[in-house]
Amino acid sequence: MLAARGADAGELFQTHIGGSAVLEGVMMRGRCGWAVSVRTDSGGMYVEERALPDAAERPAWQKLPIVRGCVSFVESMRISYEALSIAVDHVCDEAPGGAAEAGAVASAPGGETGTPRTVQDTAEAPRDAQVTPPAPPADVPDEPSDAGMFASVAVGVLLGVALFVALPVSATNLLMGDLQAHNSLAWNLVEAAFRLAVLVAYIWGVGRLPDMARVFAYHGAEHQAIHCYEHGLDLTPENCMRFSRLHVRCGTAFIVMTVIIAVAVNAVVPVGALADALGATGIARWLVVFASRLVLLPLVMGISYEITVRWAGKHPDNPLVRIVLWPGLQMQRLTTRVPDRGMLECAISSLVRVRAQEVRAERARM
Repeated sequence: MLAARGADAGELFQTHIGGSAVLEGVMMRGRCGWAVSVRTDSGGMYVEERALPDAAERPAWQKLPIVRGCVSFVESMRISYEALSIAVDHVCDEAPGGAAEAGAVASAPGGETGTPRTVQDTAEAPRDAQVTPPAPPADVPDEPSDAGMFASVAVGVLLGVALFVALPVSATNLLMGDLQAHNSLAWNLVEAAFRLAVLVAYIWGVGRLPDMARVFAYHGAEHQAIHCYEHGLDLTPENCMRFSRLHVRCGTAFIVMTVIIAVAVNAVVPVGALADALGATGIARWLVVFASRLVLLPLVMGISYEITVRWAGKHPDNPLVRIVLWPGLQMQRLTTRVPDRGMLECAISSLVRVRAQEVRAERARM
């Protein structure tokens, strides 16, 4: 039996596959598409796959450093929203198509190193397991309307801006006074401290809710399944349990890195001097600082993506990566929980589906 492995255990190979937790399930995403597996009330599993456009066909400007991070973030948010909508529709067996798909588990060619094997190929199959083909496209539930999606995203964006931009800027302004050229570094450090405090308090608070605590456990399942795959082991709940629920390519690490990068970017950009040049005082000066944070956010996110996804994702065993991403890894102790077997089965199901999509695409190109 293998010894339990921690977050610092070296991967056999690195993978681009990632994902996110949803209500009672896990979404996994690869280059060719994504899949979401949702645990229903009866204990069965609903699984749905979606294809993604060929990344090679993207415009050249979307592949530029920094820009690709912003593009990836927007696309990830869209996919996460769609996956969450699917989960909400099928977590209850009464939902359309839910009962018909209950118990479905992904299957894929497997057996060779680095290729997930179907859960049923292992010695101990998951509960209620039976291989069921994916639902035909005609049975796929209608996607949320553009208006509904826009409204939900708009509310989320406004809430995020209020909590993580406007509130820290206001608190720092009250404590430090106006942002000036001579106090820029100290002002930005205090602002970052407030932003981190708000982030930790928010995550801790929502984590106290029972439903969110389960989502965080599915988040842990996602990480453990990816660790298991990266180590070339058969994808079974038992193997996944041996690994850490912390992962360097987590969105939590990305968010924490944006706070760190923002300190450097905001300190370099002469916002205080700009406010002086505009003669801005009082609320007008606050608006200049607030607007600068929004304008610089794409740059901050792009740099964070290059560090946490491109660099760290390719060199997870580099000691410098561990040092740079240490704050984000520690934050994952709040955003993940130890999953149970059923949660790991959902993560495995989605991961196997995504890998199967890529195997089919690779064979089609041969």
